[in-house]
Amino acid sequence: MKAQDTVEVRQRKHTEIGQSYQAVIAAIGLRTLHELFTSDRRSYLDVIVFNGYVNAVDPATGKDVRPYLISLRVTKEHFSEIDLGRIEVRACLRNLGAHVSPRASELVAVKPVIKFEMVDKRFVEQGDVLSELDARPNLMDLNPYEFENLVGNLFSKMGLETKLTRSHRDGGVDVIAYDTRPILGGKVVIQAKRYRHTVGLAAVRDLFGTMNHEGANKGILVTTSSYGPDAYDFVRNKPIELIDGGVLLYHLEKVGVKARIVFPPETEPTN
Repeated sequence: MKAQDTVEVRQRKHTEIGQSYQAVIAAIGLRTLHELFTSDRRSYLDVIVFNGYVNAVDPATGKDVRPYLISLRVTKEHFSEIDLGRIEVRACLRNLGAHVSPRASELVAVKPVIKFEMVDKRFVEQGDVLSELDARPNLMDLNPYEFENLVGNLFSKMGLETKLTRSHRDGGVDVIAYDTRPILGGKVVIQAKRYRHTVGLAAVRDLFGTMNHEGANKGILVTTSSYGPDAYDFVRNKPIELIDGGVLLYHLEKVGVKARIVFPPETEPTN
């Protein structure tokens, strides 16, 4: 108040608050897409799905809720045609086919374009085989399930978030890992083969098929034995890494675990 040289606080109208909240939600969606596509200097991204939700309390029930207030899917090509400095935000979102809550401040939810399921029912609790390996340093003394645990433990030590799958319903996947780095990271499927004989082309083809089915960015095949030339030919120019017994021992030693691979006599079956 200029005449009195004082400040008088006046609450905004409820409708004004709601309109501001709607504008912020819309702007966050577009800004996030802009940051991701702009950071993608090597063109890894073709499509982005953005879901925006809030953790809140339902005033009608008093229960915790997580309503989606905005959801959209856009290709990089389409988004690159937009001049963000000249748009009207809500009109832009309508043009992109976005689902935006009509009354976000009242927690009116929208249906997400894609709802990501972050819990995979195939996951089981991992054991800590690495810390117990001193008692049985020969990897061939481990049973197949223990070897899968060992591989999961190793990649956890190497910085990935790993999940072990149930052996009877793994869909061809022994370990699922997540590289949490922005842009370069993603989902990794890992298969562990406790073999004494050369791993053939069929196993590598199976891994490639599993990668496509899982929507993974990368596949890793780990074995105690080795791979044939046809396997290496197949993975050329594909996001698949083959880790043989020698490389496996090297990586174990890098995380402080000394192990060895001693194959049993031919008369003793192995998996």
